Amino acid sequence: QVQLVESGGGLVQAGGSLRLSCAASTSMFRISAMGWYRQAPGKQRELVAAITTGGYKANYEDSVKGRFTISRDSAKNMVFLQMNSLKPEHTAVYYCNVGYYSGDYYQGLNYWGQGTQVTVSS
Repeated sequence: QVQLVESGGGLVQAGGSLRLSCAASTSMFRISAMGWYRQAPGKQRELVAAITTGGYKANYEDSVKGRFTISRDSAKNMVFLQMNSLKPEHTAVYYCNVGYYSGDYYQGLNYWGQGTQVTVSS
């Protein structure tokens, strides 16, 4: 069982930045990859970014490429999402996830944090 705790969300104006953090309760050596999902009101949860815990592969949803950066600190069992140039459409609850890569595609497992709210005002 893996427990995930997200933090770093908040209210920010359009064009601003936020850095989300996720702490995993288990060593990164036991996890293959991690990802960040988001769920906006009335929409399905979608993958935003993912990274192998070794840091050698990362993927981004097309609309966040060049704006968001996912990273990890394996020594601290943490994964981060740096979000720059935020827009109102980025408003959502952001969730940390544990998964693995199947080829070039991230597959999330059913391990989730409680989520952290990101609200971008115009």
